[in-house]
Amino acid sequence: MTNQIDRKALYYKGEARKSGPPRIAIAPMMDWTDRHCRFFHRQLTRRALLYTEMVVADAVIHGTRERLLSFDDAEHPVALQLGGSDPRKLAEAAVIGEAFGYDEINLNVGCPSDRVQSGTFGACLMKTPLQVAECVAAMKAAVKIPVTVKCRIGVDDQDPEPALDMLADGVLAAGADALWVHARKAWLEGLSPKENREIPPLDYPRVYRLKARKPNEFIGINGGIQSLDEASDHLGHVDGAMLGRAAYHTPGILIGVDAQLYGEAQVAFDYAALMDAMGSYAARHIEKGGRLGHVTRHMVGLFHGLPGARRYRQILSTDANKPGAGPDVLKTAFAAIDFAAAEAEAA
Repeated sequence: MTNQIDRKALYYKGEARKSGPPRIAIAPMMDWTDRHCRFFHRQLTRRALLYTEMVVADAVIHGTRERLLSFDDAEHPVALQLGGSDPRKLAEAAVIGEAFGYDEINLNVGCPSDRVQSGTFGACLMKTPLQVAECVAAMKAAVKIPVTVKCRIGVDDQDPEPALDMLADGVLAAGADALWVHARKAWLEGLSPKENREIPPLDYPRVYRLKARKPNEFIGINGGIQSLDEASDHLGHVDGAMLGRAAYHTPGILIGVDAQLYGEAQVAFDYAALMDAMGSYAARHIEKGGRLGHVTRHMVGLFHGLPGARRYRQILSTDANKPGAGPDVLKTAFAAIDFAAAEAEAA
């Protein structure tokens, strides 16, 4: 994928918001949206904003930064999501992220995992909106790139009306450039992270009401969006839509993002170019000591529902994970697909 969008256009406020900011984003997903996944997704859409997995601020400061933060230049625009609750540490981590070349720093106020709770950050910060505002203010003072927040509508027994308003009012007043809202509560006790993505009911109207109350701020929505048509419907109410599991499990839907949601010309997708790009990328990764499966595990759902998809999945799930597997395995997998059917589906 070439001809990346101008990174300077990644603004959320003012007049630039009408044309410059991302309308579509791929959600940060732990164990999924690593650098290999993001490189793959970027081959499918030039315009969507990509997010890293959450990286804890302490890890950024004290860990192996190259391993945690490095990414391919083709991924732009790409945002670094941080986890933490200490304004000083988050500011330091944000500075490091900016130096690595990220286009945005995002603060996680939505993850409900036990590990995150034990560190007193993630979704439990919904209970301490003033602290979140302090974190945002510290990061905004430390970096020049946008600082954003991703949150839930509330946690546990909180009433989502005042809970979300208090969080939004605080972080936006502190200078947050955007607020992405996962339109579910998180239950910190009794539900696993997976259950927290499925069991609490979605409440899209709550996010719409926030946008109506904050007409001049960028409010994006996340949670349960299964298609580009659904995303487009949400964009009638809010500024951005964030795709999560649908983008990961059926990444082929991303091929339509640039035309359907950004108004670019609809052209036949070049699957041969995709295979070459991913094969070359995988070869570079293998040369550095990696394995083919690290890359191809994110590609398994690409041809979901198309003739040959089952054989394609089998090859990537088995042969690509064998010791010594190389890019030729990817070519064999692609050869199983009826590309005429794939192109017709994309069109």
